[in-house]
Amino acid sequence: MGDPERLHDVLASSPLLLTPEEAATVLRVGRTTIYALMKAGDLRPVHIGRSCRLPRTELERYVRCLETSANAAPAPTAEFDAARSPRRRTDASPRRMHAR
Repeated sequence: MGDPERLHDVLASSPLLLTPEEAATVLRVGRTTIYALMKAGDLRPVHIGRSCRLPRTELERYVRCLETSANAAPAPTAEFDAARSPRRRTDASPRRMHAR
């Protein structure tokens, strides 16, 4: 079978479960973002006792989901850009001032 020391090196270099802080480092986002994603249900943590951990496979699933949603999104059109531009007042009437 395999060398026990080599197996230990493989497991140490690629842990199965990550803390939220480690997951944030892997995804290159902030710790607060990880907690927000967990609260929203986008990331599904596992709990061992009172400890919260994220499986590496869960992070990979989340990234795949982001990739597919980015590929499925249609490219913006000129109509879309026009709808997003700030609206300008076309009438010459003065703005009403609210009494304080």
